[in-house]
Amino acid sequence: MIQDLNLHVTPGQRIAIVGPTGCGKTTLINLLMRFYDVRSGSIIVDGCDIRNLTRQSLRSSYGMVLQETWLRSTSIRDNIAYGRPDAPEEEIIEAAKKAYAHNFIMRLPNGYDTIITEGGENLSQGQKQLLCIARIMLCLPPMLILDEATSSIDTMTELRIQRAFENLMKGRTSFIVAHRLSTIQNADVILVMDQGHIIEKGTHEELLAKGGFYANLYNSQFAPT
Repeated sequence: MIQDLNLHVTPGQRIAIVGPTGCGKTTLINLLMRFYDVRSGSIIVDGCDIRNLTRQSLRSSYGMVLQETWLRSTSIRDNIAYGRPDAPEEEIIEAAKKAYAHNFIMRLPNGYDTIITEGGENLSQGQKQLLCIARIMLCLPPMLILDEATSSIDTMTELRIQRAFENLMKGRTSFIVAHRLSTIQNADVILVMDQGHIIEKGTHEELLAKGGFYANLYNSQFAPT
């Protein structure tokens, strides 16, 4: 349960959400997406209470890249064009290039015509996430919800995903669920959550200067080995 959350986000801002497992990060994302509604208070998007919008209308405003990727058992091309099935080939390829997915796609047996197997077993976790980023690059919704790559992804793929996220976030309101604090230092606001509460809020520099929960978390990740 999230309690006493008060947050105003202006268009184009990057909001990073950090905290230990079970702190409420996923709950906050679920509320933004209206997987369930708030019991008190409200969430307002463009002046509208999201409970007055259809779930389909609200969710079409978001582009989501989650750790648990969702891909169809069809071609790479069709997966990228899922939100815009009439998109021309050159735009699909351009979206893949911006997502740093084009090179690995071209190394696949049939390039963009390669069929993704059920559950995507013929792709790595990082490759699946890059395809989901390419899908959003093609649609370019006004708001983004990004869940960072897991530690199971190799370093090179992780760097590609971070670069793709950077391309994606330009000029868009973004909510980033962060696991590695090194990737969110440029966020406009960092929300530090614990047990459903926002315990700290500020920029990277402000939170380090406080010497609190975030500073301890940051220093623990970057402590010399």
